[in-house]
Amino acid sequence: MDDETLDRLVADAKRGDREAFGRIFDAYAAPVHRFIASRVNRPSDAEDLTQLVFVKALEALPRYEARGVPFGGWLFRLARNTVIDHVRTRREHADLEAVGEQLDGIAGPDEIVAKRTDMDAVAVALEALTAEQREAIALRFFAGLSAREAAVAMGKQEGTIRGLQFRAIAALRRQLGIDGPGNGPDRPDGTDA
Repeated sequence: MDDETLDRLVADAKRGDREAFGRIFDAYAAPVHRFIASRVNRPSDAEDLTQLVFVKALEALPRYEARGVPFGGWLFRLARNTVIDHVRTRREHADLEAVGEQLDGIAGPDEIVAKRTDMDAVAVALEALTAEQREAIALRFFAGLSAREAAVAMGKQEGTIRGLQFRAIAALRRQLGIDGPGNGPDRPDGTDA
């Protein structure tokens, strides 16, 4: 959905147009759900929290003013705060186990073992990141937000989000032993970095 269409739908929804809010929901429900699901353990909690975010958005919409802040960033700030409230009350954190359970029905035993081993390594690598780096990665890659939208959601500058993302990816590559361009045995001099 382009920015102009979204701005028009937001304006219509602020005036009480239910169909306009429904179209906003249709556009953002999946990315919000992916973000929330990456932060909580149970799929049912992710579904409930996604609905809660949209209820909060509907209630707060009359007070929303763009002021240079994209609507998506505002909505994901609501999602982020909702997850924070949930985690504080539930004392649980997202893990990759739920993803592993999805594999059970679609892969053979060898594939499941390999995927679970990979997911365990990724989980350990993610835990080694700072909380801000994990959140930036979740917003950018699980939720599919732009750097600008992630910046609004986290209350940071866009350049800060790009820096967090860059450092997080570099740390994940190191932790997982993934060589980037110009690193490792494929360097022109044949040496490892």
